[in-house]
Formats: sequence, C-alpha cells, structure tokens
Amino acid sequence: MEFKFNGADAEGFKVDFNAAPKRERKPRKPIGSKSKRIAINTLVTLLFGAIYFYVQLPAVNLHAEEFYGFVFLLCAVYCVCALITSGFQGEGVKGYFSFVKKQCTVPFFLSAALIVTAVVGGITGWVVLRANDYQALLTVTPASFTEEIDEVSYDQIPMLDKNSAEKLGDRKLGELADMVSQFEVAEDYSQINYHGRPVRVTPLRYGDIIKWFNNRSEGLPAYLIIDMVTQNVEVVRLEDGMKYTTAEHFSRNLYRHLRFRYPTMMFEQPIFEIDEDGTPYWVCAKKEKTIGLFGGVNNNGAVLVNALTGESEYFEQPPAWVDHVYSAELILQQYDYYGMYHNGFWNSIFGQRDVTVTTEGYNYIAVGDDVYLYTGITSVVSDESNIGFILSNQRTKQTSFYSVAGAEEYSAMDSAEGQVQHLHYQATFPLLLNIAEQPTYFMALKDAAQLVKMYAMVNVSQYQIVATGASVAECESNYRNMLVQNGLTDVEQIDIERPSERHELTGTIAEIRSAVVNGNTQYFLRFAGKDSFSVRASADRIAYAPLLNVGDSVTVWYEDTDVGQYWIDAWDIEIHSAAASGQ
Repeated sequence: MEFKFNGADAEGFKVDFNAAPKRERKPRKPIGSKSKRIAINTLVTLLFGAIYFYVQLPAVNLHAEEFYGFVFLLCAVYCVCALITSGFQGEGVKGYFSFVKKQCTVPFFLSAALIVTAVVGGITGWVVLRANDYQALLTVTPASFTEEIDEVSYDQIPMLDKNSAEKLGDRKLGELADMVSQFEVAEDYSQINYHGRPVRVTPLRYGDIIKWFNNRSEGLPAYLIIDMVTQNVEVVRLEDGMKYTTAEHFSRNLYRHLRFRYPTMMFEQPIFEIDEDGTPYWVCAKKEKTIGLFGGVNNNGAVLVNALTGESEYFEQPPAWVDHVYSAELILQQYDYYGMYHNGFWNSIFGQRDVTVTTEGYNYIAVGDDVYLYTGITSVVSDESNIGFILSNQRTKQTSFYSVAGAEEYSAMDSAEGQVQHLHYQATFPLLLNIAEQPTYFMALKDAAQLVKMYAMVNVSQYQIVATGASVAECESNYRNMLVQNGLTDVEQIDIERPSERHELTGTIAEIRSAVVNGNTQYFLRFAGKDSFSVRASADRIAYAPLLNVGDSVTVWYEDTDVGQYWIDAWDIEIHSAAASGQ
C-alpha cells in the first residue's frame, strides 16, 4: 500500500496555542526590608572582598592596575547579590535593566568613575604626549673610559654567572644529609658585594607542602653564599630559622606580610640580601608611577624586612650594605626611554637621529661597596657593533656612559667560543675591563655542566684579538702579550703590578708533572711533605719553568686571587738551590 502526503493532511498537525490559558510568572519576593537587603549585600561583598584581598593581595592604590580589577569585581558581586535578595523583579530586558540600575546605583556610578579615571590617567601618561618626561627618568652622565675605569683587582670580578652558581648550590645542598631530604635551594641567587667580595646569596625553600608542615615552626635553617671568584660555596646555618620568606604560606608569606603592613604601597620583586653581619633581609623596593596614572615606573627607597623576625622598616635612602634597590630590568627600560626619546617621540620613529638602545644582555660588577649593572649601548639600527656602554649603580641609579666603539657583546662571545671550539665551551655574557689602557671584554668559558673551565679576553676594537687561559692570571698574561704583538701597548705594560697583594710559598719540589693546555705547557708541582700538587706554573709566563727539577728549593710568588680549588697559579718562581742532578 502506498501512502502519499499532501498539504491538506497538515491540518491535523495544527496546534491551537490559544487553547490553553497563558501562565504568568509569579514575581519573587524580596528578602526582608530594603535596609536588611543592603546589609546582606554589603556583608557578602565585604566577605568576598576580604577573601580575594587575602589571596591576590592587590595594592590599594589608584596607580595600581590590579586595584581597578579588584573594585570592579566587588561592584559585580554586590550587583549579583542585589538581584538575588530583591527577587529579580522586572518585565523584559528593559524592565530588568531599570531594576538593576535602581538596585545598583552606587556600584554603577563607582565603576563609571573608575573607568573615566583610568582612561584619563592612561592618556595623560601616554608616551606620545609625555616623551620628554619618559627620557628624563634616567640621568646619564658622559664619562671617560681611560680616566675613570681603573684596572681592577680580579677579586672584584665575578667569574660565575647565575646558571653556574645554581649548579654549585644544588651540588652543595646534595652534600648535606640533614637538609637535602627536606629542603631545596631557592632560585634567587642575588649578586651582592659582601665584605668587599662579589658573591651570590640564596635562601633554602621547603621541598613541598608536607615538608613545610613538618618544618615551619623552626623556619628555613640556612642560606648559601657562593663566592663568584673562588667558586667556594658556604652554607650559613642560622640559630633561628628564617620564618618570613617567599616560600612561606599564610601570614608569614613575605608578599602577604608586606601587603598587610603597607596596603597602599606597590613593590618590585623582593631581593634576598644579607647585611655585613650575615643577617638575612628582603629588600623590597617601593615602586611608583610618576607619569600620569600608569606610566613612568620608578623606585623610591625600599622596605627592608628581617627574614628571621619579620620586622620591617621603610628607608627612602637604604643603608650602604643594600645593593639592589633598582632592578636591572628597570634600569634597562629607563635607558631605552632615554636613548629613544631624548630628541622627541616622533624622532624615534622617523629619522631616528641619535637614537640608541641597550644590547640584549647585561652583567654585574662590584665597584667599591656597590654592585653596578653593565650593558652595551648600540644604535637602534642593528649593526652588531656598540657605540659604548653604561655602568649603573643599583642602589642609587647613578649612571655613567662611556663612549667605546667596537664589537657588541655577542660577537665577542662568538669570537671567544671560536677560540676553543674543539672543547665546545660556552661563553658567559662579558664584562668590560681596562687592561693596559685597552677596553677589553672579559668572560668565563663553561662546559656542558655549566662549570667554569677557562677564561677569555677579547679586545673591543679588534675582536679578532682573543686570549684564553685556564686561570685568570694566565688569560691576562696571554692577552697582554697579544696586545704587544699587535702594537696596541708597550712591552712595559706586561709587567704592570696588579692591584691585589702578592704572596709567597717556599718549599722543595718533590714531584713534577706536565700537561699541554691550548698549546701552552702547564707544570704541576708537589712540594716535599705534601700529599697533593699545590702549584701550577705556565711556561708562557715563566720561561724557565721547563728547567725546574725534583729537589729544587724554590719560592713561588702568587696573588691571593690566584688561589683556586686545587692549586695556586705561579706568577714567578725563584730558585734558591738547584737539585744535585747537575744544575
């Protein structure tokens, strides 16, 4: 049987919508009186705000972007509570809107006022309109390299970068059986100047939340000091543990501890430091925005928090032992403003007359009692060359520019790595030193394990002049010889006495061994009465080193900076009496 469907059959599917009576939605009853509803809405909003503030810790400050998000969220919570407690009264979209507007008048106008404030504040801080103010954030003073940069003692030059320091710190903690199961090394590794030495310091942290529960009453028991010259790692055990750190939770968490004591202040990332007595502190730089509401970030002093007790105090001029008030990132950003906008905003885009920027890297060097940031300055048009460099005091932000034209840092790093390419060493970001009145890049060469194996010096103006050495002294000696060979300095400069103190070691040679390193013969000496080899002499520095024999009575001259992990590097050797073998 065949069925066919036609339009007439559709009559059977018609529905009479008027057949059933239309249901009317019953309006929900509001909760209590108007004053009671306002009280409920306010209490819920305050409770939500307290929890959010405790967790997120926004600064109560019109210059802080997170403050606007916090207030907008509170307004939204109040409006939702008002709708619930008032019963969602109203017909249609227009009716609901009128109802919401009536119930949420105060939050609505508060949100509108904040939006207007943020927009106006953002426009008044727009770099297009305020380029002169941005370039004035950093004062840069021209200086002479040869007149102001002395040949520094090598006990002031950091030989390690952060990655190498981390390797040493992790290895040291692994040797401590009483700590390694409960704690880890934090990732801070702040570089400071401690008792005139460049070091990196970092606290421990709890291994996990369970280990925090087990150890929180005593706090963190120690911090590490990594000497950037000798590569020695010291574990400083604390009689009273550190109870206020970034690794803590609840009220002892450093960020929460700061926020509840300084609710309106904005802070940079806290830096772990120690004072000259070894007391651990957190240096929390006070951040301000000086152009409009959100532009012109600058620091104004710092809050110092004792990591042991939690005691804190704000210093507009921090003590001299503090090394990090201005972060490297802030200084680099402010110099870029200075270099781009000192001839106006539009010049930075069109024409670009005298527009300069920092290079893609930086390093630190200890000068006096302070730590200085170093970075190169190059033209805004990338041409793999520098026009100079800056040194900026990280405590005071005093910044000097030195006009030294030459290869940019990564070109120098490539040149140094090419010198030892068969060893596959990697160069650290260099420092700029004065060697025999020549601007010179100095860098460490690391192996795949991030351990320093050699050192390199590269001439800035002629970066094909590269010297390497297994020690800093050897590297410098090779470099000075190359300067003489290339006519860049006089031969007298080779024997310039270094600023560090000379020491002597006298004994009788009991054993001699030799090895060839980068084409130079190294002689290792063991003295009578010693179980290990303690002196290394390089033939390229001490011409008569190959003539030394077992039984010779000698005096070895060396600098305090040449004391390595296993031996000292000889600057000179004086033979008092030769062995009976015929000398």
